[in-house]
Amino acid sequence: MPIPRRKSVRVTGRILYLTEDPELLKQQLAGGEISFDPGQHALHTLIDNISTDEITPGWVCYYYDETLARYCLVGLRGGLIERDAIKRGGFGVIVSGRSKGCGSSRETAPYSEREAGIQLVVARSIEKIYGQNCQNIGLLTTTDFSLLERLARGDEIPIGEFTRGLDPISADVVEYGGLFAYNKARMAGEVSPPTLATPPRPMTLCEKIIAAHAIVDARAGKIGAAAVKPGDALFVRIDVRFSHEYVTPMAESLFRAGFGPDAAVSEPESVFAFRDHLTFLDRVMPEAHLKLGLREQAASLATVQQAFTDRHGIRLYGEVERDGRTVGSEAICHNKVIEELALPGQIVAGTDSHTCMAGALGCFAFGVGSTDMANAWLTRDVRVAVPQSVRFNLTGRLAPGVTAKDVMLFLLSQPFWKTGQGIGKVLEFAGDGVRAMGLDERATLTNMAVEAGGFTGIIEADEEIVRYLVAQRGLAAEDVRARVVRADPGAEYAATFDVDLSSIEPMVATPGDPRNGVPLRSLRDAAGGDVKIDIAYGGSCTGGKKTDMDMYASVLRRAVEQGKRVAEGVRLYIQFGSQDIRRYAEAKGYLDIFEKAGAELVDPSCGACIKAGPGVSNRTEQVTVSAINRNFPGRSGPGQVYLASPLVVAASAIAGKITFPES
Repeated sequence: MPIPRRKSVRVTGRILYLTEDPELLKQQLAGGEISFDPGQHALHTLIDNISTDEITPGWVCYYYDETLARYCLVGLRGGLIERDAIKRGGFGVIVSGRSKGCGSSRETAPYSEREAGIQLVVARSIEKIYGQNCQNIGLLTTTDFSLLERLARGDEIPIGEFTRGLDPISADVVEYGGLFAYNKARMAGEVSPPTLATPPRPMTLCEKIIAAHAIVDARAGKIGAAAVKPGDALFVRIDVRFSHEYVTPMAESLFRAGFGPDAAVSEPESVFAFRDHLTFLDRVMPEAHLKLGLREQAASLATVQQAFTDRHGIRLYGEVERDGRTVGSEAICHNKVIEELALPGQIVAGTDSHTCMAGALGCFAFGVGSTDMANAWLTRDVRVAVPQSVRFNLTGRLAPGVTAKDVMLFLLSQPFWKTGQGIGKVLEFAGDGVRAMGLDERATLTNMAVEAGGFTGIIEADEEIVRYLVAQRGLAAEDVRARVVRADPGAEYAATFDVDLSSIEPMVATPGDPRNGVPLRSLRDAAGGDVKIDIAYGGSCTGGKKTDMDMYASVLRRAVEQGKRVAEGVRLYIQFGSQDIRRYAEAKGYLDIFEKAGAELVDPSCGACIKAGPGVSNRTEQVTVSAINRNFPGRSGPGQVYLASPLVVAASAIAGKITFPES
């Protein structure tokens, strides 16, 4: 029996406008209606930049079933949405402003909305991974506010209103009501991806990698197309697939539901799992969460992941023992993917938005949701609409005290990104300025591409990468060089930016969004005085690399030599991105320096970056300066988080306020 396509939909339930006015929000949650005419009201009255952390805060993600419905949007800034409020409110539509679903790739966010009764998400712009996750689970999305009047009348809406502007595969997924239904129809021969017919053309770096991995004929095993162009819809073969304990259980549940209890993971030798997100959760879980039974619920994630990897023969990077006790994870997944797994020219898909960090090796690496990964475990492929690329030609040299983190905070603060024009774009970094950077600094650039709403970040591999892979993995230099992919002369870019690195100064992103970057020198005036801190956090995949350790050590060594320590009332945490990085720091003598300066050393884990380890705030009045990659509300606790470079984090810990390192 053919699998049916949706021709039209009738959305039921109330419309919830997520407004900046708390009284209007309270009114709706209490059962009242408000009048909202998008033609008469400025869209800025709707909340912008609602992150997936706000839709389902980290602790909510310990659940991976319909329980998520109870906690939909409980992390929304302002704290007005309580447990069961969305489900109990009878809402069918949620309306918000710009950049809905920014941040994490967690599919729990749209899943919680759908299970709470939401059938349609309306926003001025919708982030790439969140939007694809919505499509995968059958949750409709639109940026067309003119539909609101028709929805309010209860009109039946043609499905074409929700597929307009989508690539053909995404449109089919929407019509079938989700990725699994689409794939069943695809395997039954009822629907096929469009035939690639793009003639040879100059291609960007990502376009060339996509073309080489394009599945042209799945049954015949034919892979590789002459060329692709932006907008082409296809499936691509993945070289590396990975997930962490935060997501593996949900993906495993979907895998079994979609393909049956006896389904086997294809080519498990190219699939990896990480226990890296919740390693230190026990140290920081609040009493209220303990009473909810969340410690046991979180622990079950690791148990389910272990059983899954054992059953399918998948390599699990787990926890490490030292001196007879468990001390932390082997590595944060992104650091380990660079250290051991990814190679230039490959395609890497992981269930985390910062998968793009591996683009520093010259591979096409990006985050996916649970449904995409569950599908990829069986098919070894993932759907892609070829994205447009934006090229950054970085020239000149960074001034002393300026880092790649400052470069990203500067770029993210520019109008192109703040206005959402970069959503879904590839950030391709090139130029002498990039080539002068080591791998770790390049990885900061690619890691934070997703903070711009980008699809991924990528940098063409060069001799710096060849040297790294030869030294790190013992590979043959000629084999690595043979894998290197380069953009073609004459390739087309959606935009090109020429950036003189010598003009960039130390930056800081003020609380709420990584795009809130301002020059550090102006922070005191903007804040009306010194920004005193309670916590300085140096860690995460972004801030826990070898070069970051060099930076922390350079500042703290000088402080120790001057007889200084971490300021009274401040706690400095330094967390390693992997055990390899910890061994590097130990060999360099950094551990002694860190401890003499008063830093608290933390073994690898995502930790405080996702409110799950030492370094989190626990009071709203606390202020943190952090080397992590995002500072969305509630991300690292209820306090205020400023983003800065490792140099500024270390200097601020000594001074007790956000400041430059002493010269």
